[in-house]
Formats: sequence, structure tokens, C-alpha cells
Amino acid sequence: MKLELKSEPLEHELSVDSKMVKEKKGLKRNSKTRFEELVGMDMRVADSLAQEDLIIEKRLAKKLKVKDGKLRGVDDEINMIIGAIPSMIGSFEEDENPDAEDLSTGMVENDTSNKKHKRKKSSVEFAEDVVKGDLSHVVSKPDETSDADIGLEEVATNRNASKKHRKSKRSKQKQESIVADETENGALEPLPTHNVDIELKDTPTKVPTIAGSLKYVAPHLRSHAGNESEENMQIRRRVRGLLNKLSESNVESVTGEMATIFRSVSPSISSQIISQEVLTACYSGPCGSEQYAAVFAAFVAGLACSVGVNFSAKLMTLLAKSFEDQYLKEDDLSLRNLSLLLSYLCIFGVFSSDLIYDFLIMSSKQLTETDVPIILTVLQCCGIKIRADDPAAMKNFIQSVQNRVNELKASSREGQTNIDRKRIEFMLETITDVKNNKKKPREETVQHTRIKKWLQKLKVEDILIRGLKWSKLLDPDKKGQWWLSGDTAMADDVEEVAGTIDKEVMEAQKMLQLASSQRMNTDARRAIFCIIMTGEDYIDAFEKLLRLNLPGTQDREIMRVLLECCLQEKVFNKYYTILASKLCEHDKNHKRTLQYCIWDHFKELESMQLLRSMHLAKFVAEMFASFTQSLAVLKAVDLSDASQLTPKRIMHFRMLFEAIFEHPDNLVWNMFTRVAVTPELEVLRNSIEFFTREYVVKDNNSIAKKFKVAKKALNNAEGVLL
Repeated sequence: MKLELKSEPLEHELSVDSKMVKEKKGLKRNSKTRFEELVGMDMRVADSLAQEDLIIEKRLAKKLKVKDGKLRGVDDEINMIIGAIPSMIGSFEEDENPDAEDLSTGMVENDTSNKKHKRKKSSVEFAEDVVKGDLSHVVSKPDETSDADIGLEEVATNRNASKKHRKSKRSKQKQESIVADETENGALEPLPTHNVDIELKDTPTKVPTIAGSLKYVAPHLRSHAGNESEENMQIRRRVRGLLNKLSESNVESVTGEMATIFRSVSPSISSQIISQEVLTACYSGPCGSEQYAAVFAAFVAGLACSVGVNFSAKLMTLLAKSFEDQYLKEDDLSLRNLSLLLSYLCIFGVFSSDLIYDFLIMSSKQLTETDVPIILTVLQCCGIKIRADDPAAMKNFIQSVQNRVNELKASSREGQTNIDRKRIEFMLETITDVKNNKKKPREETVQHTRIKKWLQKLKVEDILIRGLKWSKLLDPDKKGQWWLSGDTAMADDVEEVAGTIDKEVMEAQKMLQLASSQRMNTDARRAIFCIIMTGEDYIDAFEKLLRLNLPGTQDREIMRVLLECCLQEKVFNKYYTILASKLCEHDKNHKRTLQYCIWDHFKELESMQLLRSMHLAKFVAEMFASFTQSLAVLKAVDLSDASQLTPKRIMHFRMLFEAIFEHPDNLVWNMFTRVAVTPELEVLRNSIEFFTREYVVKDNNSIAKKFKVAKKALNNAEGVLL
């Protein structure tokens, strides 16, 4: 019978061939149906599973110190829940499955005992595997197998099972002894399970308080502390991938993709990540060529045009810090790469030559073996450009180098220092060639020409940073670094941050109240007013006004607000005239708007206060002297009509011409010549001559000489300038 074959203990001395003969005989004597065989198999499986549950329950009871179905210790009402669950131990001992006994009645007693022993072995092994989390040797049983195949499989399975049983029995005895010892000592070990860790810990009853010395870490500094988020890491990987693909042919497309990434997160984080990756790619790699540095400089300039000048300013700060770090390490390769990048940033219009001159003068004051190749690199790369930008600064730099070289030669004679004479001589020859304009500029490649045209389309001149100094970039107090406005998280304490924010808020509120008192009744006017009044200088105010990006015709408000601020001052301030000239030079629309504003104020002269009238006269005179406006503005007023010349009007235009005549003769000549070459302005020329002769020169003889110059200039039809 098949069941007898499966339950019969195999003897090791029997061969496989004799076993196959007995199987064939047993198949003939098999009188049970297929259904009974399947039922018997299911019952045996259920029996083994019950044994496994029993073993697991006993182990858990021992671990949890369960006695009489209850947990020992503090009564937390868990015993009530456990009491409602029937115990597997009791149900298994009381209730035996009668079907299993009925199916096994025809078997030999010895075979039955062996079967139970095998089931007990297999259940113990299975339980050990469940507890240890190792179920790799438990294989699911196929649905349909022949009796002969089952017999052959059991031959190999039982041999392996006997070996595994010995090993599992030994490990079980060791584990039970360890559990018993720890139970006596009162310590509980977590039950080992598959992919599950259970730890029994005392729940803290008190919430930990924040330490008083805890310091705030700014978001843009958390990457240095090792707390960079996964999102920032992904952005850093994307930025690095784009920079690895950067070349002369795809700089436009890479810049566009990088601008998209820049806008996807906060500006401070994106500026920090992109700047760090750009500098790392420049100075940590191999010896970079000028072409390599030029591509990265063009990328920085293009990205600054797309996202704002704050990005390029922050990158310059990091570049200065990186340069100083590499200088202390005396890493000549990294210093050369950073010097090339700095030079090409100047060439592509990211900052003016002031920064390069300050950098060169600082290096010339030390003039060590590390400084000489740095100066040579910068001069060979952008020496011709910076000489054309500011020849006077080039003269100061040459003088500084010569003084330092003389000091080194004197000290070398005394044996104090050793200098490389050949390298210094070569540097001096290069400086002399740049000074005398003998050094020919290198021919630009087709790619460089294309990149410059691309930057011109992006209006790279709008992001030019002027007046920047190398010492300003390295200032530890961050004074004057306007691009860090709002980054008050650089402070060490939360209290200092809060105090800085409160101070800025108070200043902003005062400025807004002042704007409201000056009739700045729109958001655009208030913004323009705050920029003009809080600017460090006219360059700072000019750049901030350009970044306002006022829509439509709202940019006309700039000149109206600027002129109103000038007239409200107690003492005339030329700051407003210089800023107005800069704006008119940048955009002709501002020039026309200013002209209309002046005409509007001419109509209000009768009701205007004397102080405002005097400031208006001086403002218009400065506009004439800077050639921002022409004397043709006066055509809106008939200076020869006695009916229109009221005392206030006479006083105003008298102050205007007196302010004009305070300038040198050549400037006066050029101002009046501008209206002499236009035939349509003959009426204006006659009215100007009449008014100055009758109301200005008669009362003030000191300006009679200037009036003669002006009169000759009004008749200068050829337009010859002095």
C-alpha cells in the first residue's frame, strides 16, 4: 500500500533496486481509493502544523513568563484579553482528531509509532526554522506525484532530515539553556523572528527638553553639517550631470536647463549648490585650459542673466574663499584654474575690472613664488582688457609691483630671501608689454564669438557688478555684501537672528511711513522710493532699480519719484542728478520721461516753494552740464514774453542760468552750441539771449564773461565743440 510505503522506516542496508521491487508489489495490494489517500495526506499535514503551533506557544509562554494562562507582573488588563483566547496546548491535549486514527487503523503498530516519531521530528525542525526565520529548506509539495516518485524522494529526504535533526537538536538545547539562565536572572531577550526586531524598553515618562545652548543652523549651511536632505542631493546630482556635459557647443541649452533647476527650489539653496559644483569642477580637476575656464565663465554669465545678479555675486564670494583656501595649501594647479575662471568672468562682463586690479595689487604686495604665476596668468588672459578699462589703475598696479620687486632685490642681497629672478623678470616684461600696448590680444575662435553674441542678446551688461573689491568678498563681518540681504541666518544664536530681523522690520516700517508721507500712493512708487533712499550709492540704487522689472509703463514712475525726492531735500544733493544721468544713459525712455517731468514742474512755478524752485533749477542745470538734457527743454517756456515772466518765474530761471554759468567756459560753450546747430530753435536762442542779458547779467557783473561765451556759442552754426 502507498500509505504503508510512505510510513515504513527505511533501512540503510536495503538497495534501491530491492526497494523498487517491493513498491511494485505494494501497488498491486493497494486497495484504497485516491480520495482516501489525499485525505490522509491532508490530515498528516494538519497534524504537523498543530505540533508546530504547540512548540511555538510553549516557547512564547516561557519567554513571557506565563503561568496558568496569565502574565506575571503588573496587572495591565492583558490577562483578560488572553483569557478569552483558547489555548492551543489545552485544545491539542484534550481534542484528538478521530479521522486520523480511523485512517491509520490498518497499519502495523510499529509503523504507526515510527510515523509519529517522524512527524514529531519534522514538526520540531519546522518550528526551529520558523523561530530562526529560515524557511529555505521548506519546499511546497506538488499536487500530483506518482507513488514511486514519492518513495524515491523520501529516501533522500529522510537521510538529510536525520542529519538536520541532530544539528537542530543540539542548537535547541543550547538555546533553551540560555533562555532558562536569563529567565532566572530576570532578563528577557527579544524573540528572534524573520525581519522583525522586538525590543522591550521602558517608555520615558518625561519629554526631553531642548538644551539652552542649542544653536540654529541655516538651511544653506546644513549641507556643511552633513544634514543635506535627499531632495538637495538629487538636485546636486542633476547639476553635476549637466556640468559634466557642458561644452562650447551646448552652453546655451545647459544654461536653460540649469535655470529651470534654479527656479525649482529656493534661491539660496540653488545658488549654493550650483556655485559649489561649478568651483569644484574648475579647481579640483586636472590642469584646466583657457577654453575650459571660458565655457564655465560663459555659463555663469548666462545663468546670472536668467536668474539675477545675486547668483553671480554669491559665486564670487565662494570663489574668493576657495582661492584663499587653496593659497594656504599652496596648490599651484588649483590656483591657476581659479585665476583663469576669474579672468574670464571679467572678460564676459560678470564684474568690472576693479575687482581684478584689487586682486592683482593684493598679490603684488606679497609677491611670493606662488603669487608670480598667478599674476602672469591673469595678465596673459585679460591684461589688455583691464588696461583699456582703467589705465590709471594699471599704472598704480605697475608701481606697486616695482616697489615690491625692489624690496625683494634688496633683501636678497642681504641674504634674507631667495627669489626666482628669471620668473620675476619674465613677469616684469609681460607687465611692460601690457602697459605699452605691445601685447597683441589673442584671436577669438568662432565659438567664443558666438558665445559673446549670445550673452549680448541676454543683455549681460545689465548684470555687471561694479565697485566690487577682493577684500569685500573676504570680509568676515559680511559688511556691504548686498547679495546676502535676508540671509540673517548666518548669525550664531536665534536671539541675534531675531534681533536683526526686528531691526530690519522697524527700518522698513519707517521707510514705508516716510513714503506714504511723500505721497507715494502705489506699490511701484513705494518700492522705487525705498530703493532710491536706501541705496548705498548711485550704482547700488541703479542696479536695484533695474532688477525691479516694472511691467508696462510703470517704469516712468522712476523719474517722477526721483525728481520728487530731490525737491524734498533740505539741501541739494547731486546723488539724484548722477542717478538720473545713469538711468537716462541706460534707457532713452527715461530721458523723455524726465523731460516731461521738468515741463510739469515748470507749470507749477507760481505755486512752488522757493526751496523746491531752487533745487529744481540746480537739478536742471546739472542735467544740461552732463548733456543728459539739452537747453531745448526751455522751449516750453517763452523767456522773451514779459506777460509770462512773473517774479517767481524770473527768480527761478535766473537761478538756473547762474548755476549754468558756474561751470567752466568749455562746458558752457558746448551746452549752448547744442541748440545753435538746429534752425528750428532760433526763437529759443533769441529768448535765452534776451533773458540772460536783461535779468541775469545786469544784476551780476561777475558772469558777464561767461555770457559772452554763451552768446558766441549761440551763433556757432557750425557746431564746433571745445
